[in-house]
Amino acid sequence: MSDGILIGGCSSGQVFLNPRYANRHGLIAGATGTGKTVTLQCLAEGFSDMGVPVFMADVKGDISGISQAGKPHPKVDERVASIGIENYSQRGYPVAFWDLFGKKGTPVRSTISEMGPALISRLLDLNETQESVVTLVFEFADNEGMLLVDLADLRTTLEYLGNNTKELGMGFGVSKASVNAILRRLLMLEREGGKKFFGEPALQLEDFMQVERDGRGVINVLAADTLIQSPRVYSTFLLWLLAELFENLPELGDPEKPVLVFFFDEAHLLFRDIPKALLEKIEQVVRLIRSKGVGVYFISQSPADVPDSVLSQLGNRIQHALRAYTPKEQKAVRVAAQSFRTNPNLDTVTVITEMGVGEALVSTLQKKGVPSPVERVLVRPPHSRMGKATMAERKAILERDPNMRLYSKTQDPRSAHEILLERTAAKLQATEEAELAKRAEKAKSKKSTSSRSRQSSGEAFIKSMARSLGSAAGSSLGKKLFRGILGSLLK
Repeated sequence: MSDGILIGGCSSGQVFLNPRYANRHGLIAGATGTGKTVTLQCLAEGFSDMGVPVFMADVKGDISGISQAGKPHPKVDERVASIGIENYSQRGYPVAFWDLFGKKGTPVRSTISEMGPALISRLLDLNETQESVVTLVFEFADNEGMLLVDLADLRTTLEYLGNNTKELGMGFGVSKASVNAILRRLLMLEREGGKKFFGEPALQLEDFMQVERDGRGVINVLAADTLIQSPRVYSTFLLWLLAELFENLPELGDPEKPVLVFFFDEAHLLFRDIPKALLEKIEQVVRLIRSKGVGVYFISQSPADVPDSVLSQLGNRIQHALRAYTPKEQKAVRVAAQSFRTNPNLDTVTVITEMGVGEALVSTLQKKGVPSPVERVLVRPPHSRMGKATMAERKAILERDPNMRLYSKTQDPRSAHEILLERTAAKLQATEEAELAKRAEKAKSKKSTSSRSRQSSGEAFIKSMARSLGSAAGSSLGKKLFRGILGSLLK
């Protein structure tokens, strides 16, 4: 095709990604150092030029340069001429920087309730028994209309169920051993920085899907160079974002172009040691989210990193060079080569190991969603800088970003933590008053002494509980909450 997003050039001409089928998802694969990052940068630029917002994680810290104009270089000029790019210019792109830790971008948060029991259980690496306890916690909170906003809310509700099993009935019975095991996992999550992720104000999807006045889509860059050190937090956070998009965006069918493109870097982390039930839900989300206008592109070293059930749904494929030193790697090369529509003029198995940096095997969906024959493509140079933005450049962007003003300060509304502490306090007070009345009938002379003793004991319990649970955020909805496929709240 003669329009769309330019990927690069080959012996037969220029190669494009058709925006009509960009929501049929894609794969960018290749060994370390073969050019995946530049390819990712070029695609993000292309979508932005079309007015499509983009989300990507900056795992190595070198995507941030997309916000700045590139610099002239003889090799860039050579490649532009080789591909036959007309009116090539070097320019920066509209970028919104995000960071779970709030150091290199706008803080991005979710609430415990919004994430749901399945993803929280994955985040905490729980077994089936422990996951069932977490599910009961969410069921209880949802029935009561209470939002679980931060880790303090989750901890409080866990302890409340554990201490009130008899009163709440068999349906909410939990063992102390399971509760204690989950509490230990919560402590580990806090040490990994998970505490910063949960709170209010939580991210609103519309702030993630902005278009500039000049018509270009905003490229949302998540600083993940620190986050990737906690792979489970990283993958669960991206999966939550995907779930939020799926549960809350309207049905669009097959739009002329996507409403958002989501790049999932280091995709193998998502599928590592994943429970079968959760994998089935991910497959369902990937299969159905295209009708909401969202394109999902997985980036990994090998197609083998992605389960076949998900891989089969990725219509647009860009394969950089693979290494084949071991029998396992040689098998992966053959499998990757066989996944393309054959080109009689190209020995895919041989080429896939011979390509240089910046070359790739490319097959994209064309008219009627039919994959194009695979081509050996020289990937175009990006318009923006290849490399990092300086901290001064990043700071200048953040200073004029309205998202920073909206999300920089945390809020502390009333939530499950406070509500359950109040219930516990009221219960203690009622018990106390009944006990005092009973004692008063038996021995009026000991009433004062008994009252002081009981009050000091009750107050000590409440203060101790409050200190152990910390502050909280969130609010009570006053009605039962409802959830979607991956457990995200339906809004």
